[in-house]
Amino acid sequence: MLTIKFFGHITTLLGCRELSLEASDFPSVGALRQHLAQKDAQWAFAFNDQTLLMAVNHTFCDEQQSLTAGDEVAFFPPVTGG
Repeated sequence: MLTIKFFGHITTLLGCRELSLEASDFPSVGALRQHLAQKDAQWAFAFNDQTLLMAVNHTFCDEQQSLTAGDEVAFFPPVTGG
């Protein structure tokens, strides 16, 4: 299983903070992102955002990052501070 976590305004858009999906269904972060974007309009809005950041096991990654069972995948908006 994959643990998928959402942060920032994405949690509000999606109405959840976390979900679990079967790892074997998603060979890469990009495949997972594409799947999530197809759930409905709110999910598409969140996951089609080109500024969306991704991490696997607490390490930033791109969509080519491969996934294996037990991975934690996080999606979050860019963070700014001041």
